[in-house]
Amino acid sequence: MDHISGIEIYPIIALLIFFFFFLGLYIWVFTYKKDKLNELSNIPLDEETQNSKNE
Repeated sequence: MDHISGIEIYPIIALLIFFFFFLGLYIWVFTYKKDKLNELSNIPLDEETQNSKNE
């Protein structure tokens, strides 16, 4: 690895990619609308109710 020129930049690039990815994910999660989250969290319960009605 010592003989490859410019290889020292790759760990820095990888760190920046992961940092910005998780920063974007963090921002997306904490700015997501609460009513939409509640609707999505109730989907499994709605499916169980729907399945029990069909039987």
